[in-house]
Amino acid sequence: MSNGVYTPPRVWTWDKANGGQFANINRPVAGPTHERELPRGKHPLQLYSLATPNGVKVTILLEELLELGIQAAEYDAWLIRINEGDQFGSGFVEINPNSKIPALLDQSMDPPLRVFESGSILLYLADKFGAFIPQDLAGRTECLNWLFWQMGSAPFLGGGFGHFYAYAPEKFEYPINRYTMEVKRQLDVLDRQLAEQRYVAGDQYSIADMAIWPWYGGVVTNQVYGAAEFLDAQGYSHVLRWVEEVGQRPAVQRGRMVNRTWGDADQQLPERHAASDFAGLRGQQG
Repeated sequence: MSNGVYTPPRVWTWDKANGGQFANINRPVAGPTHERELPRGKHPLQLYSLATPNGVKVTILLEELLELGIQAAEYDAWLIRINEGDQFGSGFVEINPNSKIPALLDQSMDPPLRVFESGSILLYLADKFGAFIPQDLAGRTECLNWLFWQMGSAPFLGGGFGHFYAYAPEKFEYPINRYTMEVKRQLDVLDRQLAEQRYVAGDQYSIADMAIWPWYGGVVTNQVYGAAEFLDAQGYSHVLRWVEEVGQRPAVQRGRMVNRTWGDADQQLPERHAASDFAGLRGQQG
């Protein structure tokens, strides 16, 4: 470091103290750090997750499938506390060698089948149950266009903007400006798309909406990063209309509670093993 200018070394070395809020779990190597078997419940699907935007995508879809009456989509949702390093346990790494939530084990298959990466899980479940993905080639392709748009765009929103705006130990103008510009461009892409149709990929609600809503809906409603005013979120009127409509769906309201351990107590369901687990939570009475 000289006069505030960083000169990269010839060979990078890991400084454990340099990592901001998540320094205790970040590391430059893969693999487990400890032995820990994962619990398994009685349902066909075993989900290991946390109610971050990536985790919420999957619990929304599972609750939507159950809302359709597809009982084969019953699931157990087990809490993975990423701040405590649960994702580096040997059992979790066996399901997802990338040590990221969510991870899914389908016990209805012989042998049980692992599915990891949130987009892959959404596509797997949509295809398995024939729901929330168009069956015609053109419609399916448009849905997947937007699913993969989210998968490619969210790292700029999370690891880029979110890290430097909300989590980095110091605020630096250049990276915040760089990623803010990109996030606002993405919001404009989404706003223009939703100006033309009800849902992201067309007239039908799909896994594309479920993938995008937890991230971009959370940003414009100030639930992710507390940056709605900074991003002038009120300017994206079509996104806000869609966020409100999707957020009113009962399955979405249930899905966002699963594996949640923060916020209002009556919107937290750290583990989910049956529909009755929602009894008494906000919006689920009666």
